[in-house]
Amino acid sequence: MLFLKKLNRTGPIDFVIAGLGNPGKKYEGTRHNAGFMAIEVLSEKLKVKVSRVRFKSFCGECSIGGRRVLLMMPQTYMNLSGEAVAEVMRFYKLRPEQVIVIFDDTTLPVGNIRIRRKGSDGGHRGMRSIITQTGSEDFPRIRIGIGEKPHPDYDLSDWVLTRFSADEADKLMDAVNNAVAAACMIAEGEIDRAMNVYSK
Repeated sequence: MLFLKKLNRTGPIDFVIAGLGNPGKKYEGTRHNAGFMAIEVLSEKLKVKVSRVRFKSFCGECSIGGRRVLLMMPQTYMNLSGEAVAEVMRFYKLRPEQVIVIFDDTTLPVGNIRIRRKGSDGGHRGMRSIITQTGSEDFPRIRIGIGEKPHPDYDLSDWVLTRFSADEADKLMDAVNNAVAAACMIAEGEIDRAMNVYSK
């Protein structure tokens, strides 16, 4: 439980779980919004509304394993996600280890998730913005597989804004549900267990 012992338990929030995506009807259900989907599922599971506008995000407070957690969906658009994350970290004086980031990954098949304690942005612009704005790579992150683009000439920016096929939908929801369960484990201080159980 070394991870838990290092946490500052004196503030009003112990963890932030930030799901990345793009706001607006135009982007609902697109591959790039897998992080938003995870927060929506988590909020339903915990029966909390993520609707309060704070930190350039929709937010909602809840409890996971006795820990105070802020769920957030940045409304800055993906490439500026770091503005929202940096703002909430400054306000609550959080360390990167206390901010769990959930986002899409084109290198993973649909249905898979991968969990890391920290690391580079891996080419993801939302994560790049967070690292740039905060000056740290030490964010626990959960990457949800959205599948590789169908052929090399397909523009990646266009691909991530497509929607999942009917065949992919069930696999996606499995991945989202696993990401939600993993996020709860991490918030409870069990990141190693989450990696062992859910990373593929």
